[in-house]
Amino acid sequence: MSEDIFQGYKGEALELLKKFNVRVWGTAEIETSRGKFMGTVLPRSENDDEKHIVLKIITGYNIGIDTDTVSDMKETGYKKANYKIPEKEFPYSANRPNVKLFGTGGTIASRLDYRTGAVIPAFSPGELYGAVPELADICNLDTEKIFAVFSENMGPEQYIKLAIAIGKEIENGIDGIIIGHGTDTLHYTAAALTYMVQNSPVPIVLVGSQRSSDRPSSDAALNLMHATTAAAHGDIAEVMVCMFGPTSDEYGFLHRGTRVRKMHSSYRSTFRTIGDTPLATITRKGVTPIKPIYNHRRKDKCVKVMPYFEEKIGMLYYYTNMQPDMIDMMVDAGYKGIIMIGTGLGHVNKPLYPAIVRATEKGVPIFMTVQTLWGYVHMFVYDTGRDLMAKGIVPLENMLPEVAYIKLGWALGQTSDLEKVKEIMLTPINDDITEREPYNGYLIYQGGVPEVEAFIRKVRK
Repeated sequence: MSEDIFQGYKGEALELLKKFNVRVWGTAEIETSRGKFMGTVLPRSENDDEKHIVLKIITGYNIGIDTDTVSDMKETGYKKANYKIPEKEFPYSANRPNVKLFGTGGTIASRLDYRTGAVIPAFSPGELYGAVPELADICNLDTEKIFAVFSENMGPEQYIKLAIAIGKEIENGIDGIIIGHGTDTLHYTAAALTYMVQNSPVPIVLVGSQRSSDRPSSDAALNLMHATTAAAHGDIAEVMVCMFGPTSDEYGFLHRGTRVRKMHSSYRSTFRTIGDTPLATITRKGVTPIKPIYNHRRKDKCVKVMPYFEEKIGMLYYYTNMQPDMIDMMVDAGYKGIIMIGTGLGHVNKPLYPAIVRATEKGVPIFMTVQTLWGYVHMFVYDTGRDLMAKGIVPLENMLPEVAYIKLGWALGQTSDLEKVKEIMLTPINDDITEREPYNGYLIYQGGVPEVEAFIRKVRK
C-alpha cells in the first residue's frame, strides 16, 4: 500500500495500519483491550506522536486509540472525505437588511484539516451560505477579512484598524456590523470598540465559537445566526458580544462590551455579564431586551470614531509577597500607566508602598480594580486602602480589570494630562462603571446545594 494513503502516520501507528491493510479515510472495526471501536480512520498532523490511531466515531467525535491496546483491525469500507467548504452564491434581496461581517482570524464557520491540524475557514458570503444557509433568510451579507490573527495576537493596531473600518461602513449606510473573533480575547476587543466607536446608529456584534464546525456540539452556526439576527434586525445599537446563554442551544445572550468576560475555558456558555444582567436574549426569531435602558437603533449615519491607544500600559495582578521591583521595572521600562488588580476591596502589601510613591511621583498613574470581579473597590474602609489612596492610587469602582486596561490605553492615547486621564477613567461609558450592582447580577450556582438542585430540576427536566 502506498505511503500517501497513511497521511501523517508514522512509527508504530503506521506499521499497525500497514499490517492490517487499513487506510486513512477507511471505515474500520478495531479490537482493543478496552473494547471494540468502529469509525473512520482520520489523517494525523505531521507533528503528532507515533502511538495513536485517530478514529471519528458515529457520534461525530474523535478518539485516539493507543497502538499498544490494539489486537485486531478490519477495514469495512472506504470513502475519502472532502473537507473543502461548500460554496453557493449568496442570494441577495432588496427587502433584507445589509450586514457587514469583518473577519479578524477567528473561524466562526470552519472545518479541520486533519493532516495538518489547521482550520479551513468559511468566510466569503458564498462559503458562509454553503455552511449556514439560514443566513440568507436573515440579511444580505457582505464580508471582509480585515486581518488574520489568532485572538491572543489582537492588540491596539488591530483595534484601531477595526474601529476605522466600522466607522466607514456606518457612514456608507450599513444596517449592522458583525465581527468574527476568536473567543480568548474577544472581551478585550469588545471593550476597545466600545470606547473607539461611540454613538453608533447600528448594532456592532462580536461573535465567536467555542467548538469548531466539524464537531456535533459546535456552537458556530447558531452563534452566527444569532449575531446576524441582532445586527440585521435588533434595536440595540451598541457594541455587544453574542454567544450561548445556557449550555444548551435554547437562546443566546447579548452582553454589553464593557461588562462581559470569558469565564470558562471550554463551555459554550463561557461569556458572562459580570456585576450586571445581560443586555438581551437572542433567538433566531429576534432580540428580547433584559435591560430597559440601552442605545436604540437610528436611521442616520452619524458615528464618533475615536481610534486612540497608548501601548505602554500594563496590568499587575497582586499576589502575596509581591516585591516592589515589579512596579519599579514597569516604570523604568517607560510604562505610562498601570492597572493594579488588588485583593478584597482593593488592597496590596506595605512593601509596595515606596514603589507606588515613586511611580506616581514620576507621573505614572496607578488605578485599582479587584480580583473578585464582582463588587466594588472600597479603599476607604481599611487603613490599607486609605494609605494607598494617599499615595496616589485611584479606585475604579466596579470596572473590570481587562476593561480598565483597555480604557487606560484609550485615555492615555488621547492625552498625557494626568488629571484629564483620571477624569476619563472615572467617567462612566456604557456601564463600564455602574451606580450599583443588581441583586441578580451575582450568581454562582453551587452543585449539591439543595435549593440549587431543586432549581435545576425545575428548569432542566
